[in-house]
Amino acid sequence: MKKYKVTLTQEEREELEAISSKGKHAAQTVLNALILLACDEGKFQHQRSINETIACVLNVSMKTIDRVKKRFVEEDLDAVLQRKPSTRMFRSKIDGDLEAHLIAMSCSEPPVGYKRWSLRLLADKAVELEYVDQISHETVRQTLKKTSSSRGKQKAG
Repeated sequence: MKKYKVTLTQEEREELEAISSKGKHAAQTVLNALILLACDEGKFQHQRSINETIACVLNVSMKTIDRVKKRFVEEDLDAVLQRKPSTRMFRSKIDGDLEAHLIAMSCSEPPVGYKRWSLRLLADKAVELEYVDQISHETVRQTLKKTSSSRGKQKAG
């Protein structure tokens, strides 16, 4: 494993100390600040800790410490303090056709024995009619909410 040497300037130390002493930051940001302060090998540090001690005290893994150090050395302080944007992409199961079918079903008469359509009934019926392989009631809720709020904007405008 590559060894990354963390050397903080006086300004960086002051910024990290401010972050770790004030309760106005995300827990992960504070944790990363504490890791960098403990790993500092610059001339402004008071006492450098070894990774095993830091891992024990902060209750994090050695891998976490190495990732924070690597990110600081390869990128910069801001990269360590900011949360990385997610690169995960989600494919929507809902297209215009399925959305229209869900709206039409929700406006139609409910099945025999039911007073009204529930989200789960709509999801099950969409699968039964083979509009989609599978769909959760939450996806149905979000779709109907989106369409009802857009219709409300059209009426208001």
